[in-house]
Amino acid sequence: MFRTFTVALLLFMSAAAPAQSKGIDPALLAKAKAGNAAAEFSVGFDYAEGEGVPQNYMKAAEWYRKAANQGNADAQVGLGVLYNNGLGVTQDYTQAAEWYRKAANQGDKFAQFGLGYAYEFGRGVPKDGTQAAAWYGKAAEQGFAAAQFYLGVLHQSGEGVSQDYAQAVVLYRKAAEQGYAKAQVNLGFMYSNGRGVPQDYAQAVDWYRKAADQGASIAQYNLGDLYRKGKGVPQDYAEAAVWYRKAAEQRDADAQYNLGIAYYNGQGVPQDFAEAYFWLDIAASGRLEDSIMKALVKDRDDAASQLTSTVLLQTQERARKWFAAHQPKAQ
Repeated sequence: MFRTFTVALLLFMSAAAPAQSKGIDPALLAKAKAGNAAAEFSVGFDYAEGEGVPQNYMKAAEWYRKAANQGNADAQVGLGVLYNNGLGVTQDYTQAAEWYRKAANQGDKFAQFGLGYAYEFGRGVPKDGTQAAAWYGKAAEQGFAAAQFYLGVLHQSGEGVSQDYAQAVVLYRKAAEQGYAKAQVNLGFMYSNGRGVPQDYAQAVDWYRKAADQGASIAQYNLGDLYRKGKGVPQDYAEAAVWYRKAAEQRDADAQYNLGIAYYNGQGVPQDFAEAYFWLDIAASGRLEDSIMKALVKDRDDAASQLTSTVLLQTQERARKWFAAHQPKAQ
């Protein structure tokens, strides 16, 4: 089973920056206080990113708004981002979309992408695939990789545009060649399944590997599957286990299941029923298809039957600790 990226949460903001003490450049601040829009944006950006001052989204919003009201597109995007994520202001998708639109109408590719995303998922505007495709298209024409990817997804699904696998491939390739991991995954998927291109497992391997090397767990899982099946590469159970483990450590339930089975059967790894139980028990907490879950429970119980009660309890405790340590981090 191959998997592909579809949608993901739109994240514009960088991680919180450590507080700095040097302060904002006095000359820049003077210009901003005098009403210079570019300077107002720069001061807002410094507060948003914690550059030279402690990070403060409320102050960022204040300065962005001053510049945005003067038509500064960068500030309009920045203010839209703050509203979109509820940073320094009450989260308000309608306000976010309004500010994105102002900047998008000035040709800002980030805003065009943000507005396309708002239309695709109905955030602050009525859900409208056609409008989403139109705005993604404007940003994609400017070479914005994320927009190329999301527009490719619409072409693949036929949402807002005619379903066109070949056009999806064109767009995925443009984003993938810029190093956009999600597009690399989806391009690999298209090659694996012969959608929009002739089926070519070697090409699938190449694109999955590019994304896998960037840490994309879906690509790591799919690459492991190709090694296990010997498609596009010589069959290699040990290499399959390597990639399954990388994805499993990122909480990919399918990879955890396959790694557990590898330990159960001794394929690519030494046979180890405790390790098999460990990974199968962790996988059982993930989102798996019903048919896979039934098989998993049986395999886990079979592995447990090979263990002493002491080893089983130790393995269960180890699994609980792993699961607790690998909970998703709050945004």
